[in-house]
Amino acid sequence: MTVQAEIARHTRDLVKISPSGLFYALHFRFALPLMHYHSYPTDWTDRYTERAYALRDPIILWGFGNTGTARWSDITLPDPEDILGQARNFGMNYGLVVATGSIKSRTVASAARADREFSRDEIDTFAGIIETMHRLAAPPGSLSPAQIEALALIAGGDRHTAAAAKLGISESALKARLAAARSSLKARTTTEAIQRARNYKLL
Repeated sequence: MTVQAEIARHTRDLVKISPSGLFYALHFRFALPLMHYHSYPTDWTDRYTERAYALRDPIILWGFGNTGTARWSDITLPDPEDILGQARNFGMNYGLVVATGSIKSRTVASAARADREFSRDEIDTFAGIIETMHRLAAPPGSLSPAQIEALALIAGGDRHTAAAAKLGISESALKARLAAARSSLKARTTTEAIQRARNYKLL
């Protein structure tokens, strides 16, 4: 099973625990996560994005200042925009947050429900899945010089035939290098691999 397939399987398990939606961002590095997902109500997500609430969200701030788990009701950070109060208008009355990993590669996840607080067992189950996903999605420490060369040429605008000729290899060998780079970077496409390599200062 590929990493993407395993992440998708674990995401389905998280959805079952999160009746009013969830969010996760795996491995924040250089301000961007390697992978992310959300299933909060669309109207709430639109408002949250338009007003750039992520910069002031006490749940996200808690996630970058702590590791472990907490219920939203236990977080005492300032909320001048009343983000949590606004979330309740969208059925997100109760929630949990999980944060794991070093500050250089932090994973933050959250889930909501309308009817009651999450139980300790639910929080532990959610956190365990996030820990597993954090390990699965760990970014590579490096790419091979051959993979970097191949990605750099494609990033520079060369087509496969031209890039292979510049490297003195067959087109199939070039494609194999690109496939290896995509696998290392857990990317679905070469374009996505190039962006991730840049994000992680590997290219």
